[in-house]
Amino acid sequence: MTSAANPAPLWQPDADRIAAARITRFQAWAAERYGAPADGGYPALHRWSVDELETFWKAVADWFDVRFSTPYERILGERTMPGAQWFTGATLNYAEHALRTAEDPAHSHEPALIHMDEAHEPTLVSWSELRRQVGSLAAELRALGVRPGDRVSGYLPNIPQAVTALLATAAVGAVWTSCAPDFGARSVLDRFQQVEPVVLFTVDGYRYGGKEHDRRDTVAELRRELPTLRAVVHIPLLGTPAPEGALAWSDLTSSDTEPVFEQVPFDHPLWVLYSSGTTGLPKAIVQSQGGILIEHFKQLGLHCDLGPGDRFFWYTSTGWMMWNFLVSGLLTGTTVILYDGSPGYPETGAQWAIAERTGATLFGTSAAYVMACRKAGVHPGRDHDLSRIQCVATTGSPLPPDGFRWLHDEVREDLWIASVSGGTDVCSCFAGAVPTLPVHIGELQAPCLGTDLQAWDPHGKPLTGEVGELVVTNPMPSMPIHFWNDPDGSRYRDSYFEMYPGVWRHGDWITLTDHGSVIIHGRSDSTLNRQGVRMGSADIYEAVERLPEIRESLVIGLEEPDGGYWMPLFVHLAPGATLDDDLRERIKRTIREQLSPRHVPDDIIEVPGVPHTLTGKRIEVPVKRLLQGTALAKAVNPGSVDNIELLRFYEELARTRS
Repeated sequence: MTSAANPAPLWQPDADRIAAARITRFQAWAAERYGAPADGGYPALHRWSVDELETFWKAVADWFDVRFSTPYERILGERTMPGAQWFTGATLNYAEHALRTAEDPAHSHEPALIHMDEAHEPTLVSWSELRRQVGSLAAELRALGVRPGDRVSGYLPNIPQAVTALLATAAVGAVWTSCAPDFGARSVLDRFQQVEPVVLFTVDGYRYGGKEHDRRDTVAELRRELPTLRAVVHIPLLGTPAPEGALAWSDLTSSDTEPVFEQVPFDHPLWVLYSSGTTGLPKAIVQSQGGILIEHFKQLGLHCDLGPGDRFFWYTSTGWMMWNFLVSGLLTGTTVILYDGSPGYPETGAQWAIAERTGATLFGTSAAYVMACRKAGVHPGRDHDLSRIQCVATTGSPLPPDGFRWLHDEVREDLWIASVSGGTDVCSCFAGAVPTLPVHIGELQAPCLGTDLQAWDPHGKPLTGEVGELVVTNPMPSMPIHFWNDPDGSRYRDSYFEMYPGVWRHGDWITLTDHGSVIIHGRSDSTLNRQGVRMGSADIYEAVERLPEIRESLVIGLEEPDGGYWMPLFVHLAPGATLDDDLRERIKRTIREQLSPRHVPDDIIEVPGVPHTLTGKRIEVPVKRLLQGTALAKAVNPGSVDNIELLRFYEELARTRS
């Protein structure tokens, strides 16, 4: 891992790239009009953005020409967390901004969306066609009685119809919420039953890994168990007719109707996202039209450097906040690439073929996918023309140092690598991409603008160069306006503000380096603490999974009743590998030499697989609870896990140890 003592960057933007970056132009413009620092580059701009928070967000709104149909009275009224009130008095509409490019005759016939599935044949949807469909669908939603504040749900894959449905929902001032069709009925109902949708958009099935997956029985169950539904809209992805009582998608999107955009208050709800829900009902996180609009303008237009002419790809599903983030690429006039299918079909390197075929300029994926490509010996730069890619961005988990090196060596040496970290909770990034800064191996480039990101010790003292809790000390516009069904706000406060009242604690361990970058060590609620030395699980995974025999690993630190501490490492082996004494010794030596002798595991145990949430994150806390003797039914919400059977191994292990 790169340290402050060894700050040689892997990549440095050249002077032309820095000059051309939108964030550079923004800084010069904000210096002229709003008193931002003209010199000092990004660090000076960031300092100003948190010191002069209201002025910064006013500058963002002006720079991106946010259309306030009613002007705001104050930029930031109540400044407390939670409960900060942004742009009070203002009205606007998110969907109106997302479709603004369609109004420009020079761009209206260019693609707004490029859709691909496993057949790798692109389908293009122009800006004008997307706007027409949204206008038609919004009118039909109003005709069905959908009103501002009503919830509209989607059980949909990553297809153009999902984007149209989201934008039409936002256009009428209703509240969007979605799940991917690989979620089972119980997982979907755990989410949708909380918010009581009046409309459900659904497919008959989906294609994944070369197979068709029929979901009609699941859809029938959703219809039975969601009594608030007034309408179900059928999208025949597998070609089946609409079931009885359902409306056909084609009938709702066929008219040539000018869209009407409901002008709603800045803090009017836009969508509901969900936490993973591994240990109970998922939190139903509500974010606002204005807060998401202005946060995503900043994040996509300045940090990701996206604008007209760019093509934005991120491998995601509608059950993950990155899908919502991807759709917001439309705000900047960027063409959004939607891929529906397995990330590794027909072979591991499939996503790179999609990037080549679609001309992606920003390629977003998971750290796990990058590491899978490295293990599989994929050579993207050799096998594909990736010359249009300016940036490869990764999230989902910290990108290990070997992932940085692999992207640099195997995609292109002159490649901007952006490991980013944020959360569903804000549908954005706390730290990550900055086009004008160097990239250091194993590090996120910097905290994001307007985000006073700090690392704190347990007493609330800021740390530099040491591991601390990730906190944000000032409000962000996209922080939740509330959780659904949390009338007194207690669940919201308990989730982020219990440890440090009035300060957002996210639940990650981070280090802020003395050169301004950020290192993520993993979740603080599953931190390994041996003899007072804390270490994130991500550090262990990064070291162990370099070994070719290890497909994936899971490490748990268990405080025992007698005061002892048991730290097992669970390993899922690559095909053909055997957990013999030699491999055990190499694992221990790797951890001892690369991390610390204190974090050598007490036991190394082979497992049939590592359990994940439905969005692909390793499940650590529920496994820890199982090993502490908690019953499976209480330790984890079964609908939140990709393979519940894998957890039975840990349940049985707890039984045999006790």
